[in-house]
This record gives sequence, C-alpha cells and structure tokens, in this order.
Amino acid sequence: MAVAGCAGEPAPAVTVTITPTVPPKPTPSPTPTPTPTPVPTEEPALIPNPTVPDLVPNAEPVPLPQGPAADQGSTPGARGTTTADGAGALLTYTVVEGDAFFDIAQRFNVPVQLMLTMNPSVPGLGENIYIKQIINLDWTTTR
Repeated sequence: MAVAGCAGEPAPAVTVTITPTVPPKPTPSPTPTPTPTPVPTEEPALIPNPTVPDLVPNAEPVPLPQGPAADQGSTPGARGTTTADGAGALLTYTVVEGDAFFDIAQRFNVPVQLMLTMNPSVPGLGENIYIKQIINLDWTTTR
C-alpha cells in the first residue's frame, strides 16, 4: 500500500539578502611640529639658598680602641687555644675546625679591622683562615 497525498504542498523557501557595509576609516588630523626649545648659551648664576645651612666638614674619625686582647671565653666560632706572655697578656690564638675570623675577634673583644691590621697574612676580610693557623693577638705589634 502506498501512501499518497498525505503530505501537503511544501512551503516556499524564503530568500534573505545581506549586504555587508564597511564603516569609513577616520582621517587622521595632522599633528603640529614641536618647536625646539632654545639652548641657553650662558650658565645661570648660582643663587645661595638661605634655608640651607652652611656645610660643615666631618669631625675627625675616632680611632679604633687599642688595648690588650681580653678573652671573653670560648664560643662556637672561636674554640682554639691561646698563648700568653709572662705578664698574662695574650699573644696568639691557634685556629681549630669550625672557627671564623669574626668570631675570634669577638671572643677577644678586638674590632675586626684591628684584627686584620694585626694579621696582614690573613687574606681578604678573614674569610679564608685554616686549621692550625696562628692569629696574632698582640696589639703592640701594630703600633
């Protein structure tokens, strides 16, 4: 059996036409050419500023304290042994494993700069000391 006439007439197709339009490009306006600033040929006169006080030179630097090294006791970064003269003044310190030059200076209450002056054989800023190295603690050798 064939089915005929069940479907109605097809609907007509609708055609839509689209016309693309491109917006107009804006026209750039000309930019004015900058006028060069004239270069002054003379230096301006310096006018003193009354609100700034007169300059004063630095005071003389305070010298580093110098005196006998005083043992403050063994610390984790300065555990070596010392030698002293007959009067008990410290002469030398022997570096052991784990020591640091800065800690040695602190143990003996001597500024690092003075320790470096007292020990010209210590390279750099004291970063490279070695085990069994003898560090001078006798400040009289630097006068």
